[in-house]
Amino acid sequence: MNGPASLVLRQDPSKVAALDRSQPLTIGRAANNRLCLSSFELVAPHHAVVRFSRSHGWLVCDWGSPQGTWLEGRRFQQCRPLADGDEIQLGQQGPILIFRQAAATPAPKAASATVEVGGRALAPARVRSAFVRSQRRYPQIFSWWALLCLGGLLLLPLPWLFWPWQIAALVGWVVLGSRKQHTLVVTLGDGMAYRQNFASKTTALAHRNGIRQAIGQNLAS
Repeated sequence: MNGPASLVLRQDPSKVAALDRSQPLTIGRAANNRLCLSSFELVAPHHAVVRFSRSHGWLVCDWGSPQGTWLEGRRFQQCRPLADGDEIQLGQQGPILIFRQAAATPAPKAASATVEVGGRALAPARVRSAFVRSQRRYPQIFSWWALLCLGGLLLLPLPWLFWPWQIAALVGWVVLGSRKQHTLVVTLGDGMAYRQNFASKTTALAHRNGIRQAIGQNLAS
């Protein structure tokens, strides 16, 4: 995505802050921020910053605020990359900023009467939120690699057996450890949640954005 980017205040979509690649957008309650949110008590004086990186694209960074910064329902430290439709929350109960970036993609289809999550058809009016969580498929792979290496120490008298095992284990750790599973989590107004797993983050984000669009069109009607 190389189009113009902006932040939209979810509580008031008419308030939009355009993003400039050459100048970071500082966010906070203090008046010297480029995006001043003085009316929100839960926002720190200097809370977060959104900036552009040539190697990573748009990033949101927390400034060590006491209330914390949340991306897609998860608190994070330092910086995280942004994708179109991502929600940035300033404090667990604070205001939410939606990251928007234009892309050269076909226009989205009109919202249907239902949204589908994991084979279940849900009415948009029931949906409260939708976000994507990315987790490693094999979080314990490093522990297995370390265990194999420690076990190999017992075979030090036979190094020609030990080193091929360690190299093979290292390759497996790199390959399997890099694989991630992306889960679309849709929460309903009654607190129930439905999940659908995707191998591709792009596909998961496309489903999430379609559901969010359906929610917005439904609420506006």
